[in-house]
Amino acid sequence: MATSKSGGSTQNGRDSISKRLGVKIFDGQRVTGGEIIVRQRGTRIHPGRFVGKGSDDTLFVLKPGVLKFHYGYKGRRYVSVIQAAV
Repeated sequence: MATSKSGGSTQNGRDSISKRLGVKIFDGQRVTGGEIIVRQRGTRIHPGRFVGKGSDDTLFVLKPGVLKFHYGYKGRRYVSVIQAAV
């Protein structure tokens, strides 16, 4: 018989790497085409005017302008790009 309990492998020490989700550009900031606005899981924020949505629900800028977060249909949160008058 062993005089002490055999040492097993620990059950701790596992954790997934963070995915760096969230809003990257905020309301009122100037944007140019192609910038990432929001990284998200599911459409917590929906794309508005001149905003595209990637296959992983990432929202990005399509045309230059100023960013605007607002509420729309059924109380959903939207983000749009307001273009400057030329």
